[in-house]
Amino acid sequence: MYKVGITGGIGSGKSTVCDMLAARGVAVYIADTEAKRLMSSDEALKRDIVALFGDDAYLNGELNREFLASRVFCDKDALQRLNSVVHPAVMRDFAAWAEAQEGDYVVLESAILFEAGLESSVDATVAVMAPVELRLERAMCRDGASREKIEERMRNQLSDDERSERAKYAIVNIVLEDLEDDVEQLHRRLSYDARRA
Repeated sequence: MYKVGITGGIGSGKSTVCDMLAARGVAVYIADTEAKRLMSSDEALKRDIVALFGDDAYLNGELNREFLASRVFCDKDALQRLNSVVHPAVMRDFAAWAEAQEGDYVVLESAILFEAGLESSVDATVAVMAPVELRLERAMCRDGASREKIEERMRNQLSDDERSERAKYAIVNIVLEDLEDDVEQLHRRLSYDARRA
């Protein structure tokens, strides 16, 4: 199965692009959602998390999100340790899921595709981009967060320039009507690539 990684910064519209591809029959795996599921259901991963952070990482078998967040929020080393066990579990799950899908290609949606080195698990990458001010407006409206909070999150992500340099394809999301046409072209291109692979 041909695998495509789609990434973009906060407010870029990567989920919108993925929704448009899903409407065209493409199977989409949302890494963030699946990571949360696996942290609660994958027994081997749960053991790894307990080994790293202790028994308080789970309460009555359920992931103790508050505890874990408090441990990794301001500690980059702790976050790296968590990611070192979560990312491989997600990629194993994605690979198995991808093989069970039909169609020309599947999509892995991940905000941290490049930051986490996940691009090595896909055949092609797409960066979704938008002007910073527009991304800020979208994220503030969607999350109800302050401008400062969103700007802080943006600073912890790659810039659009860095993403577009590393991605095979880039798509700019400013006007929804234009995006629909661009996604159709992208879909055709990815289908063609997949059939040639």
